[in-house]
Amino acid sequence: MKPVRHPEAPAPGELLGAHYEHCFGCGGGQAHGLHLAARAGQGVSITAEFTVQPAHQGAPGLAHGGVLATALDETLGSLNWLLRTIAVTGRLETDFVRPVPVGTTLHLQAEVTAVAGRKIYSTATGRIGGPDGPVAVRADALFIEVKVDHFIDHGRKEEIQAAMSDPDQIRRARAFEVNP
Repeated sequence: MKPVRHPEAPAPGELLGAHYEHCFGCGGGQAHGLHLAARAGQGVSITAEFTVQPAHQGAPGLAHGGVLATALDETLGSLNWLLRTIAVTGRLETDFVRPVPVGTTLHLQAEVTAVAGRKIYSTATGRIGGPDGPVAVRADALFIEVKVDHFIDHGRKEEIQAAMSDPDQIRRARAFEVNP
């Protein structure tokens, strides 16, 4: 089924923000996290970027492949803001096309390609030097829609309680209450 942007989704160009302060991908509470910044695009698409730091390297001077896969996963997961649904990664297939040096800003573009029941299919590309630069990484993903109970049932109690008492986290969770 063709994906449909939720009528109450963030407007094109709007910064999506972190879904959780301590998320390695998008949160500001991780000193060595990606601090990935995503913006809503047209339709069911987003753009994002992050700069590869020395703490993100694998081979000397180059981004670790796992960090690049994390950036793709975080970008693809951010698409769910536009659907106003909660979903988790079910599958992430990543292609590493060229090395990404430390200090490089990776420009990511992602879009939902299809929705079938609880399954959300999406694709992303990461480019060096700008949105039209050479492709460095790309991924196809399958996300599975879940209820918030998924995190309550499987997360550590301390972090769940802290998140549930955080006013910003409560506001974000309420944004998804349209899909009970």
